Amino acid sequence: MFEFLKKAFSDMKKSAKAQHEVDKANFAAAKAEARANWEEAKMSPAARAEKMQRERDEQIAEADKRREAAEERISAARGE
Repeated sequence: MFEFLKKAFSDMKKSAKAQHEVDKANFAAAKAEARANWEEAKMSPAARAEKMQRERDEQIAEADKRREAAEERISAARGE
């Protein structure tokens, strides 16, 4: 019985340490995201418009890649 409890507490300790590392990483990520949001909020309107245009261009490029991949799958399915 003693060994069982010893092993159980040891496992709980390891689990708590691992969860603490996860919590620290999540906190650091949330802190960095908040800082990024703050910095983006201070951008000039021209810089914000340029950033948004870059994001739209990236989304268009990604959509084009997905469309091309789908067309290739269609051609392969038809045996062309």
